[in-house]
Amino acid sequence: MSTALITGATTPVGIAIAKQLLADRVFAHILAVGAEPPEEVKALFPTSGVTYLQADLTHPRALRNLLFAPAASHQVTTVIHTALHRAAQLGGQRVHQLNVESTRELLRLCEQHPTIRRFVLRSHAEIYRVRAIEPEILDERHPIDLSAGLPQWLRDRAEADLITCAAMAVSPLQITVLRCAECLIPDAGSQLFDYLCSQVCLQPLGFDPMLNVLSLPDLARAFSLAAASPAHGIFNIVGQDTLPLSALIHKWGRLRIPLPSTLLGPLYWLRSKTQGTDFRYDLNRFRFHFSAIMDGRLAAQQLHYTPQHAAF
Repeated sequence: MSTALITGATTPVGIAIAKQLLADRVFAHILAVGAEPPEEVKALFPTSGVTYLQADLTHPRALRNLLFAPAASHQVTTVIHTALHRAAQLGGQRVHQLNVESTRELLRLCEQHPTIRRFVLRSHAEIYRVRAIEPEILDERHPIDLSAGLPQWLRDRAEADLITCAAMAVSPLQITVLRCAECLIPDAGSQLFDYLCSQVCLQPLGFDPMLNVLSLPDLARAFSLAAASPAHGIFNIVGQDTLPLSALIHKWGRLRIPLPSTLLGPLYWLRSKTQGTDFRYDLNRFRFHFSAIMDGRLAAQQLHYTPQHAAF
């Protein structure tokens, strides 16, 4: 057994992946990388199987120092990249640097590394194009949304995914991209979670799309299976729960109010400004109108992944 390096390791997703990898004995040791000082995250990794490293991934020199000092001395063989800015209300160059340029630079440095052989990226179902004329079942070849005027939150996620996919053709690394369904947990950048945190959920009048949501244990297990599998490529990671938006609102015990869709953008903008919430209707407009469910058969066939836990 070897060592893995996980970026974004102090988030709920990163913590769950680290624990799952150790529990499944995929790796003997984990290098957990985050932006927080070590004294702030000491309680997150009490086991001796995890070494925490603070690093600012937006600086190329910090990335190089990370990979060619501690990662080299620990003989890291696999990098699992989950670091991403979670706030949808923020943007700009520094956010882009973390979301996109760090992915580009990390891939480049991993290709030069003496021991790293595998790169696994956490990508997102939200990058798929959802329109009335598109299929409702999305396989891994479904178009990525590259529309003009796309908000940075979506554009950065699509660009990081495409950078990694493009590298598959020329890189000596085994590269795996896991396009994960949305995980309804706090502090993970979930737009749906923030939407459901409101006691009143506004829904487009006349529309009730189907949604698929993923549990945190299933998400972590998918990464464990991907890290241990000889298969590589692009895989949709689906959740056990597929249900209409109205049913999701009901399960969370929220009041559902259908309104004309033209009102929802301004109302949710006002909510974010007055309450400091993160949900943006412009990021979710198409999937709140049209059903879009990922096809998870490829992950089931090649990674032997099938969802086993309800998301709520």
